[in-house]
Amino acid sequence: MSKSKSLLCIRNINCLNGKDSLFNKFCSNDLPFVSRLQYRRYLCFVHKRKRTLQSTFLSTRILKRGHVTKQVKLDHVGILENLKSDGNYSPGQMFLHRVFGYRGVILYPWTAHIYEKNSEATPEPNKENEKSEDSKPVPVTETFYQVLVDARDSPHVAVQSEAVTFLTNSQPGENNHSSLYTIPGIDYVSQHDILPYTSVEPLPMSHELFPKFLEAEQTTNGTVLSTTETLASWQKKNHFCLELTKVHIETTENIRVTAIPFYLGAKESRNSLEYWWRYCIRIENLGETGAHLRERHWRIISNGSVKTVRGRGVIGREPMLNKSQPAFQYSSHVSLQSSSGHMWGIFRLEQEDGKQFDARIPAFALDGNKTTKTEP
Repeated sequence: MSKSKSLLCIRNINCLNGKDSLFNKFCSNDLPFVSRLQYRRYLCFVHKRKRTLQSTFLSTRILKRGHVTKQVKLDHVGILENLKSDGNYSPGQMFLHRVFGYRGVILYPWTAHIYEKNSEATPEPNKENEKSEDSKPVPVTETFYQVLVDARDSPHVAVQSEAVTFLTNSQPGENNHSSLYTIPGIDYVSQHDILPYTSVEPLPMSHELFPKFLEAEQTTNGTVLSTTETLASWQKKNHFCLELTKVHIETTENIRVTAIPFYLGAKESRNSLEYWWRYCIRIENLGETGAHLRERHWRIISNGSVKTVRGRGVIGREPMLNKSQPAFQYSSHVSLQSSSGHMWGIFRLEQEDGKQFDARIPAFALDGNKTTKTEP
């Protein structure tokens, strides 16, 4: 075990005192991450000799910082690894999610184009600049990972039970009757949100697809995972619905909203075709002041017509975004009678002092015209 990994463990534990800055290089927000660990009831030790540390002592320190009165037990689940600056992680890599704290395992990498802008730095669109190329964000390339989420952690994270959606018989040109179905516990994670570790648990991952997609081998350094032929064939068969190509991000008054659309295909409905998309939304508070997400306001344009959707919160919830739970993520679906369209909107948030403001949802295209998709 390298010296750097041992130091990383000591820094992570000492950060409970708030005296060590090294943890900030590992995770940009030490206190929320540490407090989230106690909700997940696990802790990674980097140095094997640290396994015997009193969990009661650690629990007391974490609960004190997280303002939680209930005692919890922290379990040793693995050995933290060094971050990769290039984000080049392999399928089978175990990780902790930097923001949501859940345990996961990487299945497949996707190369995505990231379109990001800051509303405060971007002029309001008008007739003179709305079509200007200068006002459009310049895309950058980043790796996102398709991952399995540990079912043991799902109930404790500020994420809707993430799932991928498929449309049966949805390949282009097929007009057969189709239906939507989902597989829970699959998420897409930015390379910057990966905190890699080697599992030492007897059961590294709790997910129904885990034994089908990955093979575990026990070594002296922990569990090593390798992908199976089943995963390769499943990815190839469902490539059409799984592919991630574009990520849209916009920040307003320290509220960052990320939107990722997925085209699912078309199905027959009343003697016509309906085109379906899934979109994943993440709302993150980058500031110091907590805020409730109170309302959503969507606009969907297709064939020259605009549809407006308003409602309280999202998916029946009004999440609080603060230092201990800075982000919330959910997925939803939209269908159009046309093979293309656009969506954009706003989230209305209310701060703890009662002040309300609107955070923009980045505009993104609903494109169902692609008949072929290329491998990343």
